[in-house]
Amino acid sequence: MMRAILMAGLLALAMPAFAETEEAKAEEAMPVPEPVMVTSDASGTFGGTRINYTVEAGETYIPNEDGEPAASLFTIAYVKKDAGPKRPVTFVFNGGPGSASVWLHLGLLGPKRAVLASDADEDDGAAPYTMVDNPETILDLTDLVFVDPVGTGYSRAIGKGENEDYWNEEGDKGSIAEFIRIWITDHGRWNAPKYIIGESFGTTRAAYLSHELINGDVDIALNGLVLISQALDYEGSTSVHDNVYSYVTYLPSMAAAAQYHGKAGQGVDRDTFLAEARAFARDEYGPALWKGAQLSDAERAQIRKRLAYFTGLDEDYVERSDLRILMPRFQKELLRDRGVALGRLDGRYLGDEADDVDDTPSDDVASYAVSSAFTALLNQYLGDLGVEMDRPYIVSSADAGENWDFGPQEGSWEPHYVNAGRQLSEAMRKNTQMDVWVANGLFDMITPFFDAEITFARYGIPQERVAMTYYPAGHMMYLNEPSREAVTQDLRSFYAGSLADERPDPAGTTGEE
Repeated sequence: MMRAILMAGLLALAMPAFAETEEAKAEEAMPVPEPVMVTSDASGTFGGTRINYTVEAGETYIPNEDGEPAASLFTIAYVKKDAGPKRPVTFVFNGGPGSASVWLHLGLLGPKRAVLASDADEDDGAAPYTMVDNPETILDLTDLVFVDPVGTGYSRAIGKGENEDYWNEEGDKGSIAEFIRIWITDHGRWNAPKYIIGESFGTTRAAYLSHELINGDVDIALNGLVLISQALDYEGSTSVHDNVYSYVTYLPSMAAAAQYHGKAGQGVDRDTFLAEARAFARDEYGPALWKGAQLSDAERAQIRKRLAYFTGLDEDYVERSDLRILMPRFQKELLRDRGVALGRLDGRYLGDEADDVDDTPSDDVASYAVSSAFTALLNQYLGDLGVEMDRPYIVSSADAGENWDFGPQEGSWEPHYVNAGRQLSEAMRKNTQMDVWVANGLFDMITPFFDAEITFARYGIPQERVAMTYYPAGHMMYLNEPSREAVTQDLRSFYAGSLADERPDPAGTTGEE
């Protein structure tokens, strides 16, 4: 009897493990379904030219080392009808990490465009939202392929793959590089000019992807990179205490926002004011920060006064901040007397928060003021294209963002700031025909324009092949109507090869208020 009871107990204990093993085997044996691909024909007038094109919306399977499908990348491609083998193609993605390509797609580059408040003075509210034709897109110059990295949009790991396999630099660049290889092979574009457009973290991705493409097993040389709101060296775009460098890089952006909201630089030309802010940050503020407690009383008083002049903050607040103003605190403090906080992605936006005494904003108004419209319009558009999937379209994946493994970079086990500057420099030196254009929003409070200038002045990046432009808007500068028009014109100049010859002085700007 006891023996029977003991055997029964052991069997019961073994059952869960046995069941889990069988379940795992069943999952491994489950066949990967055929990829979804929906095509449709369309036409439009872009850049004054009538274009007939095919829309290809669907999945491309990315194999693992054993040649088995391990990831599905969802993309929407706009391909000109009867395009020859030398028709340019541009691959587009956003950042996050964890963001789908919806922002550049419906905000700037796609044949359809979301309509939002140009002056950042309205929330997108609730449906219905407005989407219009976008005759400004560069589809007359290049095919456009919008890529959603794994974990965003409809893209996901499949088969034996795991999403986490792709939530790091190696997996990310490996999957997208393989997609590019597959796409140009399937479309006969090996001998076509090739471009990448990335935004925010997408510029980090663009830098290390350009390096991977020129150094990887399959050599693909790009003709150009468009970096919108660049983020190559994260030290300059991480506003935290003890990161002395960041106090310097963010100061001119604070000055730009303070002037925009009437708190500083009144009666001074914007270009002049921002040139002064750059010079102060570089030549006076930086050295003062290095001195720290060794500053004399007179030196400290001078720095405090100048910081108040550029930021619009009270000298008392500057002093209590120990001359070190974090960007999130600036967002909350600048217009505290009005009970509103500045947006982070775009300092033009103002959020009316419930807690008026907190030292930092509770959320980013520049994000939630536009995201509902983009999400609704993208899903409506997918329906119009006839795309039907068994899962939701993930516009912004918190899972991917929170679980992204930035890891130590090559040659070091110690954690440090992400930096793709050297990878871009090497890619440009190995590919002497690759030009780079950096587009900056003056009111971008997360990837500051002064950081872009300092970053691109270092790392041995060939200066003669870098163009840098500025717009009176934020991180997604194309949300501002005049800035979007200016960006589009600059895009056309870049593809024509003329933008680098007309680089504005860093103290100047392009676009109009």
